[in-house]
Amino acid sequence: MTVRIGVEEEFHVIDAESGELVPRADSVLRRLTRHGEAFTEELSRSVVESNSGVHASLDALFADLSASRRTLDRAASSQGLAIAAAGTAPLARLGTIPPASDPRYLRMTDEYRRLADEQLICGTHVHADVPDRDTAVRAMCAVAPWLPTLLALSASSPYWLGDDTGYASWRTMVWQRWPTSGPPGCFSGAAEYDRAVEELVGSGVIGDPGMIYYDVRPSAHLRTLELRVCDASPRVETVVLIAALFRALVVEACERVGRTGDAGCDGRHAWLRAATWRAARSGLEGDLVDPSTCLAAPAPAVVRGLLRRLRPTLEEYGDWDTVRSLAEETLAHGSAAHRLRERVAEEDLLAGVDRVLAETRGEHRALPDGLAHGRTAAHRDPRTGRTAANAA
Repeated sequence: MTVRIGVEEEFHVIDAESGELVPRADSVLRRLTRHGEAFTEELSRSVVESNSGVHASLDALFADLSASRRTLDRAASSQGLAIAAAGTAPLARLGTIPPASDPRYLRMTDEYRRLADEQLICGTHVHADVPDRDTAVRAMCAVAPWLPTLLALSASSPYWLGDDTGYASWRTMVWQRWPTSGPPGCFSGAAEYDRAVEELVGSGVIGDPGMIYYDVRPSAHLRTLELRVCDASPRVETVVLIAALFRALVVEACERVGRTGDAGCDGRHAWLRAATWRAARSGLEGDLVDPSTCLAAPAPAVVRGLLRRLRPTLEEYGDWDTVRSLAEETLAHGSAAHRLRERVAEEDLLAGVDRVLAETRGEHRALPDGLAHGRTAAHRDPRTGRTAANAA
């Protein structure tokens, strides 16, 4: 079967003049009511989520995501606001951002207190088709070791509350405080996984199955496997790169499950959380943990190793040239966290925010040939549906 992909992107709402995070997502969403479920609220009133259509090609995904960002930008700019795709907003203040009015979010805020209060973060979630839920659960083990590499490619959150944290993805550090975040572990199939989720809900630690925040998980209502580990990315090209790599990982894992009945997991997952920490700390500018050896290796070597591993699948889907070009461009220019720090060092933090906003709008873009037409071919296919899963 052709494995399609869809993306959920979370965006910070920023005051265009001060560069600060502001609780005005509701005013942006009011300008977007005619778009239905394409745009939704999140736990924090400073975040808007965009849900793409479901696509077989990277060109179509790129066009869709670019169109969504333009729509959001128009809705925000008309009110003196801007939209930032980054793991954290560099300029933010605690205690100024209330939760959204949804009763579920209010219950979460009451239960988790400061943890929920500090949920001022944004991620990118990718859905990839799977044959069935059993296959999705078994495939998680095969996919999980490479997720820290995808996190490193997305890393865009070095600043927190105006300070440099020293991390490429501080969002990861904030996110991992939730009781059900991190690597998913191994399950024999959907029945065992669903029992584990029921036990967690029954324990009272989480309120519902939607609070399973593993780095990868089977969707609760779609026949997909969902990637959840990545920061929101200023550049659409980075999102497309990650979506293509994730699809290839899922295709490879599902094919193995189909042939052998399992994903070949050896049960050695103790290093995965450590590998995620390493990716969050270093991004693309230091070492990562190479899943093939569980040893430290330079980030470019690990990324290129992933490309070599996935090349047959990427070629099968016609993605190889685009993915290789995007990956090499990303390695040449550095992670979003690195680019942000460069701008801050040149000028100041407000200039850094301006760079994130510009990249989110699609400026400073160098497009591979395969995606170049996406600027003008943006549209949504109403026949394909949407990945309308709320992240929190």
